[in-house]
Order: sequence, then C-alpha cells, then structure tokens
Amino acid sequence: MNILYVGDIMGEPGLRLIEKVLPGLRREHSVDTVIAQAENVSNGKGISLADFWRVKKAGVDFCTGGNWSLHEEEIIQAMNDAAQPIVRPANYPDGTPGLGYKYLSTAKGSVLVVSLLGQIVGRDAGKPVDNPLHVIDAILEKEKDTPKVATVVNFHGDFSSEKFVIGRYLDGRASLVVGDHWHVPTADAMVLPGGTAHISDVGMCGTLDSCLGVKFDVILERWNSGTPSRNELETEGRMQLNAVLADIDEQTGQARSIEQIRRLY
Repeated sequence: MNILYVGDIMGEPGLRLIEKVLPGLRREHSVDTVIAQAENVSNGKGISLADFWRVKKAGVDFCTGGNWSLHEEEIIQAMNDAAQPIVRPANYPDGTPGLGYKYLSTAKGSVLVVSLLGQIVGRDAGKPVDNPLHVIDAILEKEKDTPKVATVVNFHGDFSSEKFVIGRYLDGRASLVVGDHWHVPTADAMVLPGGTAHISDVGMCGTLDSCLGVKFDVILERWNSGTPSRNELETEGRMQLNAVLADIDEQTGQARSIEQIRRLY
C-alpha cells in the first residue's frame, strides 16, 4: 500500500495549499491513505474542529499530534473518540486528555498510527513527558495480536539524535517512522535494514519565504532586540509542500521504498 505522510500543515497558507494540491497528489501517486501532522493548522497552534473537518475534506485520512495538539480545547472530544482520526502524543503523562494511538481503517486493512513527543525546546522545555521508548514498546506489545497491515509512528521533536535514533530503535517493528517539528526536511529518507522506512524530519507545508512559516521581520526584530514578541504567520510569497511516500507490503508490514516529495508553488 502507498502511504503519504504530509509534514506540518502550518496555518491557513498550509491548509489552503493542501486543499489545492492534495487531491492531485493522491491520484498521481496512487495513494491509499494520507496521514498529516496537524498540530500547527489553526493559526500555527493546534487545530480547531472546523479546520479538522477542512483537513479531512481536503483528503487527509488521519492527523498526528505534537506539542500544540491540545491548544484548542474543542478538539479534545475528537481526540478522546477512538473513531475520530486524530491523536495527541502517546507519551504525555497519565490523565492527559485524548488518545495517543488509534487505528485507521483503509481499503487494504487497518493501520496503527502512533504519535510520540521528544524533548521540545523553548517554552515547552522541561514539561513532563514519559520516555517515548518505553511508551512505544508498551503500545507495540499491547497491540501485537491486533490484525494490521502497517504501523506508522510519528516522532515530534527537536533533537536530531532522538529523531535519528528512533527509526533505528523501531527498525523491523514499524512500517514507517517519520520525524517532524523542525519544518525543514532532512535528506535521509531510507528503508532501514530491518524493513522500516524512516526520515528524521519530513518538513512542513506552508510558506517558503518565511522562517518556518513565521514572518522574517518578526523573528529578526526579536533576535536583535531580545524582546519577547508574538509570532506572526507569513501568508504571502512562494509555497512549499513536503511529504514522504512509503510503499508498504501489506503481508509483512515492511517497507519496500520511501520517496521524498518536495513541491514549490
């Protein structure tokens, strides 16, 4: 099966880009299912229910999570519902609202989708999260006998070491492991020796002429002055779409190939 994983959808520009080009990408690559990082959709922070429905209508079948997943309280009802295709990171402490993994039903069988959070720098540094290795081990053990054609793990984090190593740690146990949060794609997409497709960071969808989706002037002023300020999303200029396409053998759950997709508009 062909799984398309789309990088962080950054604000309204990213959402409009997905609405415009995703249907064509699905046809071009005979995509069976689309999974997207959706924790930056609504003004760069979280995702509202209205935008969740827009993302789904655009052709995204499942939304993974990150450090902004719980910013919009209204989305929590969907995250608590096993039938709704959206998760928050699975390694948040016990008692955190929402589910960290769910199954996605496709024409070719069920796909297990898990989100994990690394050690996020900046304002979220030091927030309590459980060890992602322990959490994914427990999930895979619990779900080992549940029929599935593929297992997709999203790792949302800043540290290159974590994002590089998580693929090797899960090699042979997951079909696809995708890192994100940097908004800058890495050049290391590959099928690992054990059959797991992996990339350290898939990149983002939104404005290209920006600082990770934010206006350059805002970032430069903050850097020069040292004065805290609010991010302002860039809405003009060229657009970028970054994703990976993984071909998964439904019989073994192993990847046959992974291809980076980067389009500028």
